[in-house]
Amino acid sequence: MSDEQAGRILSWTNDPSKPGFTPLPGAIDAHCHVFGPMAQFPFSAKAKYLPRDAGAEALFALRDHLGFSRNVIVQASCHGIDNAATLHAIAASGGRARGVAVVDPAIGDAELDRLHAGGMRGVRFNFLKRLVDDAPKDKFIAVSQRIARLGWHVVVYFEADILEELRPFLAAIPVPVVIDHMGRPDVSQGPEGADMRAFRALLDSRDDIWTKVTCPDRLDPKGAPYDDFVRAVRPLVADYPDRILWGTDWPHPNMQDDIPDDGALVDVIPRIAPTPELQRKLLVDNPMRLYWPEEM
Repeated sequence: MSDEQAGRILSWTNDPSKPGFTPLPGAIDAHCHVFGPMAQFPFSAKAKYLPRDAGAEALFALRDHLGFSRNVIVQASCHGIDNAATLHAIAASGGRARGVAVVDPAIGDAELDRLHAGGMRGVRFNFLKRLVDDAPKDKFIAVSQRIARLGWHVVVYFEADILEELRPFLAAIPVPVVIDHMGRPDVSQGPEGADMRAFRALLDSRDDIWTKVTCPDRLDPKGAPYDDFVRAVRPLVADYPDRILWGTDWPHPNMQDDIPDDGALVDVIPRIAPTPELQRKLLVDNPMRLYWPEEM
């Protein structure tokens, strides 16, 4: 490790296992990130964590190792509103990646057009106080109105304890909405627990709210093989098959104390989506509809 990376957070393994499950041809890792490299793409002065470099080359090597075909790269909070690292990775992908940006609420239409040309297809609004200092709902609504002409969607990241507070905000967004990690429910409650019932009510409130059935490593306190996560999430996948996405969350921001094995995460897929039809919707058809609709 170089002196430049010394003291920075490592949250991923350099030798993930080869999953037993083979993703379908065309499968998409629809939630991942890149970090730096810092010398080329400095981190935000407001960043709450300082990771080691995890750039496009490492991401695409993982993609190939796990058996995926494409990536959706979500702008990491450590880079703030400077999307350069994500745009660089998309450009380096040879058309095999698209992205979700984080933007200044005052962004102009010309900059939105530039992001679209660079492969962005959505904006992310983060409500985790440990990651961001400010989440102005009124300004976020204004941004969501301005991206409608581009055919973009909004990605929202929050924890289950503020779902009720966010309902009016989510209802006011005029474009499709994707909820990161199901709003981080307590999966130990099971599929009929209060958190999952509340999240289902949100999905039932409008038919263009999607979700990422992701991050058993974050959500299941018992850890691998993530039985509580599977038990809670499998019925959700069955009941909302056309509005689900999956991703590795690599390089697993802030998971330095319990680094997951990406191969083991992939092996959760057939346990929550046990049929070939569900697997195709989850890994191919649904992310293609959102991120490569021109190829559908």
